[in-house]
Amino acid sequence: MKPLCNLFLGGALLATTLYSGPSARAAGAAASPRPLAEAAASVEVPPGFRVTLFAGEPDVRQPIGMAFDERGRLWVAECHTYSDARVNFDLTQTDRVVILEDTDHDGRMDRRKLFWEGARQLTSVEVGFGGVWVLCAPQMLFIPDRNGDDVPDGAPEVVLDGWDAGPVRHNIVNGLKWGPDGWLYGRQGIQGASLVGPPGTPEAERTRVNAAIWRVHPVTRRFEVVCQGTTNPWGHDWDEHGELFFINTVIGHLWHGIPGAYFKRMYGEHPNPYLYELIDQHADHYHWDTGKTWMDSRTVTGLTDTLGGGHAHSGMLIYLGTNWPARFRNGVLTVNLHGHRLNHDRLERRGAGYTARHEPDPVRFRDPWFRGVELGYGPDGGVYVLDWSDTGECHENDADGVHRETGRIYKIIHGEPARVGGGDLRSASDAELVRLQFEANEWFVRQARRLLQERAASGRDLRAAHGELRARFEAETDVAKKLRALWALHVTGGADAAWLTARLNHPSDHVRAWAVRLLTGEGKSQAGLAWHLAAMASRETSALVRLHLASALQRLPVEQRHALAAALLKHGEDAQDPNQPLMVWYGVEPLVARDPAGVVPLALESRIPTVRRLIVRRLSAGMEKFAGPLEELLRRAAAAPEPVLLDTLQGVAEGLRGRRRAPKPGGWDAVEAAAGRSDHPPLKERLRELQVVFGDGRALEEVRQIARDTRADGETRRAALRQLIEARPPDLLSLLKELIRDRVTAGVAARGLTHLDDPEVPPLLIRHLNYLSGEDRAAAILGMAARASYASALLDALEEGKVPRAEVTALHARQMRSLAVPALDEKLGRVWGEVRATEAEKRRAIERWRAGLTPSALREADLPAGRALFQHMCASCHKLFGEGGALGPDLTGSGRMQIDYLLENLVDPNAVVPADFRMSVVELHDGRVLNGVIVARTERELTLQTPTERMVLPRSEWKAVQPSALSLMPEGLLDPLTQTQVRDLVAYLMSPRQVPLPKAAE
Repeated sequence: MKPLCNLFLGGALLATTLYSGPSARAAGAAASPRPLAEAAASVEVPPGFRVTLFAGEPDVRQPIGMAFDERGRLWVAECHTYSDARVNFDLTQTDRVVILEDTDHDGRMDRRKLFWEGARQLTSVEVGFGGVWVLCAPQMLFIPDRNGDDVPDGAPEVVLDGWDAGPVRHNIVNGLKWGPDGWLYGRQGIQGASLVGPPGTPEAERTRVNAAIWRVHPVTRRFEVVCQGTTNPWGHDWDEHGELFFINTVIGHLWHGIPGAYFKRMYGEHPNPYLYELIDQHADHYHWDTGKTWMDSRTVTGLTDTLGGGHAHSGMLIYLGTNWPARFRNGVLTVNLHGHRLNHDRLERRGAGYTARHEPDPVRFRDPWFRGVELGYGPDGGVYVLDWSDTGECHENDADGVHRETGRIYKIIHGEPARVGGGDLRSASDAELVRLQFEANEWFVRQARRLLQERAASGRDLRAAHGELRARFEAETDVAKKLRALWALHVTGGADAAWLTARLNHPSDHVRAWAVRLLTGEGKSQAGLAWHLAAMASRETSALVRLHLASALQRLPVEQRHALAAALLKHGEDAQDPNQPLMVWYGVEPLVARDPAGVVPLALESRIPTVRRLIVRRLSAGMEKFAGPLEELLRRAAAAPEPVLLDTLQGVAEGLRGRRRAPKPGGWDAVEAAAGRSDHPPLKERLRELQVVFGDGRALEEVRQIARDTRADGETRRAALRQLIEARPPDLLSLLKELIRDRVTAGVAARGLTHLDDPEVPPLLIRHLNYLSGEDRAAAILGMAARASYASALLDALEEGKVPRAEVTALHARQMRSLAVPALDEKLGRVWGEVRATEAEKRRAIERWRAGLTPSALREADLPAGRALFQHMCASCHKLFGEGGALGPDLTGSGRMQIDYLLENLVDPNAVVPADFRMSVVELHDGRVLNGVIVARTERELTLQTPTERMVLPRSEWKAVQPSALSLMPEGLLDPLTQTQVRDLVAYLMSPRQVPLPKAAE
C-alpha cells in the first residue's frame, strides 16, 4: 500500500518496485522527523517560490490520498491500518477521512472536520454526485452526503467489490480521480489479483484487474479496465488535451494511458497468450543510473542524482494551474522517493503518441523522514504534497515499527497567488459553470464540469447550457478550450452521436481523436459507426488520431473491425511507431479466430510489418484449425516482395516455436522455392529453421554440420545444436555424446541429454558434471531429477561421492518428490534427507538460525563465500546486483535488510504465494515430471518456466498438469548448510553491494 516499498513474498523474495530506500535509521536519520516549521523551511525551491506547512500532525496523520471539493476544501484519506510486512494491515486500527480548509488564505489549514471514521485499508477519496467515494479494499464505497453538511447520511454503499485485499499491500487499489469524460478513474498494482464487479456478481462475470488503470461511471456504475501492465501505478492525470498519463516505478516511470494498451510488466504474463508483444514506457530517459544496481541507486549520488534521484515514483500531476510559471504548464510533476524531490518532465508529441523529456527538478525535501505519496493543485494554483512521514524500507523501521502519529501536507506557491476560494460553486448558475469551462486554471474547469454532470444526472434541463457550450465550441480558437466545451457537452448529454460523428471531420486532430473516443467509449455501438471510422482512417493524416482509431478497434464488435483495420494498416508511416503497430494488433488479434480467411489480405497488404508477422504467427500457432487460410497466405506470400516473404517466414517460425515436428502446411512448397532463390541471409536462416521443423533431411544435415563445425562462431554452433535437440533426429544421442566433450557445446549438449530416455545418459552426465559451467551444471542436475531412473542414478552418485552433496539442493529434492515414486522417496530420505517440515519445526528452525545471525556474527561473514552460495542456490531464479535468472523478481531492491523477514521467507517460502509464482507439476509422456511456473497457455501448448529454462510444451507431449499452492522456491533450502554457510549467505543477501567471488569459484 505505501507505494514505495518492497517485500519478500511467497518465498519468491518478491522485489515489488515500490521501495522507499534504505531505512532512515541506517542512513543516520534522527529518531523523529524534523519539527513541522523546520521541515517546511528546509524544503528547497527555486527563486520566487515559497513553501508553507498546510497541515501537520496531529491535525493530519498518515495522509495517503486527497481530493478537492467545489468549495476549495481539501479532503484527505488517512490510512492508519497499514502496518509492517508481517502484520500487513492492522485491522484493530481504523482509517478516516478528514476535511481541511484554509479560510484566511494564508497557505495554512485553520479549520478541520472529521467526515468519516471506521474505514480499513483506505487508500483514496474523491468527492461528487451527492457524496464521497472511497477505496477500502476489497470494496469501493460511496458515502452519501446529499445535503452537503459534511455528515454522512447513512451507511456506506458498496459500489464494487472483489479488490485484492490480502498481501497485495502497497499494490492495493488506489487513486480515485475524475476524468474529462466524466468517469471515475483508479489504479491497481501488479501484486493485486482482483475480480471486480458489483456486489453479488458471479465470478464468471467479474472483471480481472492486475497492474491496470481502470474506470467506473458514477451514474451507470459500469466498470472497465482502461489499460494494463507496468508494475505499480501510483499517480495519474490528464494533460490539457485530455490525454491520460500515469507514473510507475523501476521498469519505466512515465506511461501514456492509451485505452486498450497492454504495457510491459515487471514480471508475469498478461492473461491473453496471443498478445505476443507489449508496449514500452513513454519517456526518453530514466531518473536513475541504470548502469548501477537498484541498491546503489538508493544512494542518491553521482549520475543518479543528476538524472533525477532514483527509480521510485509516487504521486503525480500535470500542472494546469495559474500560479506556477508558464514553463511548468502541461508538465508532469511526480514525487521521487529516493531523491526526496519532485521530478519535472516535459511532454512532447512523438509519432502517434508522446514522449517525456526530463526538465530540472524544481523541489527538494531535506527531511529524511519525507515520504511523499500524492500531489495536487488547488484553486489558487498552489501545489499540495502529501507526506506520509516515516522511515524504513516500507515506511516502517525494524527498531521503531510503524509511526502512525506523523503526517504533513506542504503547499508550494510562486509569488503571491490570487486570493480565490471562500465560495461554493454549488450555488453557481448553469451559465456561470459554463463560463468556468474556459478559466485558465483547470481546477475550476474540472469542478464546474463535474457539477454540470451532476445536474444533468439529476434530470435538470440544461438545453441553455448546451447551446452556450456549442457556441463556445465553434467560436474558440484555443483547442484546449474547445475540448473543454466538448467534454462538458458529453458529460451532460449535449453531444449526441450525430453531433460527434460530424466532428470526425474537424480541423483539429485533438477534436477528431476525442470524437472517436466518445463515440466508441460508452459501450454502445451506433449503426454505421464502423463504416465512418474506416472511411476516416483511410484519409487520416494525424498519427494521434490513428492511434485512437486503433484503440477504437477494440471497442467495435469483432465482426465489424475488418474495414477499419485494413485502413489503418495502409499507413506505412506508422510502421516504426512505438505504439501504433501493437495497438492495431491488439484490435486485430480476436479477428484471427473469428475470421481467419479475412485476415489473410490484411496480412499481405499491410504496410506495417509487425502486424503482418503477428497475424502469421497467430495463424501458424493454430495451423490445424486455420489450415485453409494459412495455405492461402503462404501461397500468396511466395509471390510477394522479399520483405513480405521474410515477415511471413518469421511469423511461421514464431508460431511453431516449441514444435519438434509439424506437417508441412499447404502452400509451403511455393514459399520454400521462393525463399530458396534468395541470397538474403536472414531469409535463408528462417527457411532452414522451418525446413527442420517440417522434416527436411537436407536442412537437418546442414544444421548438423554447423553444430559440429569447430571453425564456426560458438553461439551459432550452440543455436544449431538447440535446433537439433528440438527436432529430435534419430542420431541425436550419438551427436550429444560427441558434443558434450566439446567445450563450446558441452552445456547445451548436457541439457539436451536430460530430454532423452536412455540408460547411457545418467553415467555420461555424471562424468561430465564437473566440466560444465555452474548454470549448465544446475540445469543438468535438475533435468536428471525430473526422470525417475535418472534421479535414482543421481542419488547413487551422491551416495558414492561422485557428485558433491552441495550440488543437490532442496529444489532438486522437491523435484524428485514430485515424481511420486515410493522407492525413490525412500532413497532420497536416506541419501539426501527429508524435505518436509511441520509448522512447529519451521518456527524452531527460524529461531535456531536467528540465534546465530546476530549483528556481530553477520559482521564476521565471508561475503564472497555468500555470493558463491547465492550463485549455487538462488541465482537460477533470481537476480541480485544484476546476476542471476529471471524466473523470480530481482532481489536487489527487495526488503532484504530485515533479518526476521528474510528468514521467514527462506525457511517457509509457501506461507504466502502470489498467483504469478505458484508452481505447477507437469507430467510428460516421455516419463519426465517438471516443476515450474506456467507463464502462458493456449489450446495447443503451454509455456513452462522452470528454474533453468523456458519450455514450450505442445499439448501432445504432456499427460497432466497439476496446479499447486506452493512457491517454486522449495522448503528446506537452508537445511544442508552449516551455520557458517547460512551466516555468509544471509549476510550477502543483506549486503549493500556486490562483492567479488572467491577465487576458487571464479
